[in-house]
Formats: sequence, C-alpha cells, structure tokens
Amino acid sequence: MDSISRRRFLKTSATAVAAAGALPSLHVLGANEKVVLGVMGVGGRGTLLTGFFAQRDDTAIAWITDPDRRKFARACAVVEKTQGRTPKTDQDFRKMLEDKSVDAIINATPDHWHCLGSILACQAGKDVYVEKPMSYNIFEGRKLVEAAAKYKRVVQVGMQSRSAPYVQKAVDCIRDGKLGEVRLVRVFNVMQHPMMKPGKEEPVPAELDYDMWCGPAAKLPYNPSRHWLNMWEYSCGPIPGDAVHQIDLARCLMGDPPSPKTVMHMGGIEVLKDGRDTPDTQYAIYEYDHFTMLFQGALWMPYMHKIDRAIRDSDRYPDWLWCATRVEICGTKGIMLFGRHGGGWQVFGNNKVADRLPGSTSTNDNKIVDQLPGRQGDPQHIENFLQCIRSRKKPNADPEQGHLSCVVCHLANIAWRVGNQKLLFDGRTETFPDCPEANKHLKRASYRKPWVVPENV
Repeated sequence: MDSISRRRFLKTSATAVAAAGALPSLHVLGANEKVVLGVMGVGGRGTLLTGFFAQRDDTAIAWITDPDRRKFARACAVVEKTQGRTPKTDQDFRKMLEDKSVDAIINATPDHWHCLGSILACQAGKDVYVEKPMSYNIFEGRKLVEAAAKYKRVVQVGMQSRSAPYVQKAVDCIRDGKLGEVRLVRVFNVMQHPMMKPGKEEPVPAELDYDMWCGPAAKLPYNPSRHWLNMWEYSCGPIPGDAVHQIDLARCLMGDPPSPKTVMHMGGIEVLKDGRDTPDTQYAIYEYDHFTMLFQGALWMPYMHKIDRAIRDSDRYPDWLWCATRVEICGTKGIMLFGRHGGGWQVFGNNKVADRLPGSTSTNDNKIVDQLPGRQGDPQHIENFLQCIRSRKKPNADPEQGHLSCVVCHLANIAWRVGNQKLLFDGRTETFPDCPEANKHLKRASYRKPWVVPENV
C-alpha cells in the first residue's frame, strides 16, 4: 500500500468511527494471550523500552518503525535476543497501525510526534504507551485526552514514577498530616547540559525519511548538529522535557490538582547561546487554590547532579543539597524531600533533635520523622499498562494527568514567549482570558499537511 492509500485508509477509518461511535477493541485478549506490540521511534529511549517490554513472557514485539532505517538493526537485535523472533520494520508507522493483530503501540518519538502519533493510534483501535512529555502544546494534549476517551483506548504516559510504591507511600504520608498544612511546593531541574556544536546544512541521508521525521512540524533544512530537543519547532524544550517528571510527581503528591490560576516566569537563554531557541534558564511561580509552586530550571549548573543510579535502586538517600531533580513539599509541621526515579523520600520535623533513622546521611539538626527508600518504577509502570489493556481500567498515568502536568510546563514557556509576563489562566477553557498574544501559543500557527491535529479527533 502506497503512502496516499495509507492516508486515505486512516482518514476513511477515522470518519467511519466518528459516525459509528466509539471504536470497539479490534482484538479481545484471552487470559493467557500475549499482548502484540509495535514500536514507533527507536532512538535511545525507544530501544530501551523495546527491551523492557520484550523481556516479558506476555508480550510479542511485532513491529519496529522509525523514519531512520539505520536504527532498525539495534532495536531488532534486542527483540531477537529476548523473544527469538525478528519483528517487521518500516519507516512509515501507519503500516503498523493497519495491522489488526497489533493490540498496542509504544510511542517513543520526539515531542512533536507524541500527540498526533498517539491520536492516530487511538483512531486505529490501538492502546498507547506514550513517552513524556505527553504533548508538544496545550491544544494537542487536550486532543489526545479526547481521542483516548472517544475511542475507549488505554493510554499510559511514560511518567513511570507514578507506579513506584514509594510514591504512593509519600502521598499517604502527606494525606495523614505529617507535614501539617502544605502551602509551598518547590520543584527543581538544575544541571549542566553541553553546548550545541556548530554545524552546517547537509543533504538528507538516503536512509532517513526526513519528511516523515518532521511530520507536523516545519521541514527545516537538514542539519545533523541541530539538537531537536533545543528547538521550538520539534520540542517544548530540554528543561520542561525533563522536569515534567518532577512536576508530575509534585502534582501527584498534592492530590492531582487542576491547572494553576496564574503563572509568572523569569529567565530565558542566558548562558548556552549556541543557536538554540528554547530557554536554558527557567524560574516560574504558579498559584494554585491552596498552595504555591516554585519551579527552578537551569542547564548550566555543573555542581548539581541527578540521583546516582546506584542510589536509585538502593536503600540509600541522595545528598539533597546537590540533588538536581528533587521535589520539596513544605508544610507547617515538616518538609518532605523527595527524589524522582528512585531515591526515596525523607520528612524532617522542626524539633532540633539529632534523632536520625538508620541509613540517614543528614548533617542538619532537624529530626527525621519519616522516610522510605525508593526504586525506579519502570517495571511496575509497564505491568500496570499491560494489566489495563486486559482489564480496560484507567492506568496510573492516564492522559488527563499527563496533559495537566504538561500544561504546567507549557504555561512557563508561554509566559516567557510573551515577554516574561504574569498570566492569568482559565483551566476550564485552557485559555488566557486577558492575553490574546499568549493564546496564540496554545497550538501551532499551522500544521504541515497531511499531519494535522484536528479540532474533532
């Protein structure tokens, strides 16, 4: 089937489904039947996820798709090693969506493909595991939420810490009042990124379908030194693209509140002036109904470090002062220091007694009133997704929460793009009632046909 026929197929299918109502599952799984999966995008994270899913006895990886066929060999080797079979490959992910034997897809593409690829998968009757950040902009995120509901699809966002047991225990601790009244939340994403190396435009490699790679974004001249994560056209920026994990965890710890009422942003491109057009410095203040969230993001701090991998899956705690990705929940009785992707959490009280629990490395005089080591949540998150494919229950990181956590990131970006203004946000309409200029950044000014995210999904 050629590309025109595939477009006609998906357009016709989506129209028929819209007329008939919610799309029924194309394949009802038996209790012992394997979940058949396809993968969309096999860069570093996509290949890692392919391995995670392929290691399980209850899955079958049937497809590997990527616009760059040079990536097929490594991803296929992972499947061959674990499952003893070679998956089909194609540069056009729509071939995978046409396969009625495929139950679900893993979408590990760059940001600009997350929502549209997942919406098309929902329309084709596939469940979706989509990497974070779930959305490229606020409009696309809401459309994916609507598509998942309309076609009754299970969509799990790759915010895997929501499935880690230590997170729920932290939620219980806060809910039980051990911190008192929480009025302030501080979220950090501060570390060092390298400068982009200067480069020049080059011919597109024969192995790369660059038109497909660009998709809904503008087809800029091909430059292999241009890091897509640093460019607005393809990304919401390296700071929010990483910090959405901590922002989502902060929201989870606070009971998943709706969107904040206001945002104020400071920062911009202050240090890494290397041709990027997304900020390397972002400080934001968000006003919620009952608390304030302070966010600090920077890409030029060599003394701040992510939690060491040896600590992430151990009973040890990070050195909180130098922890680049921590969340602080500040209450009237105590403060919780929380680590993402493992690292656990500790609650410090206000009585100055050197009474420390085993394993503590704290040198301050505050008493540790509670603590719990952490482990990374990837295995549990994948398990939850596969269980929900069978049960049709809501997954731990459903698209509504994935969207709302991304909205927090997008609000900071939009505030910067309109000159670091303080903006009022209406979470019901997801618009800025007092700033028409900010509303222009809710979606792309234009989409490159045929890759258009429609108003009616």
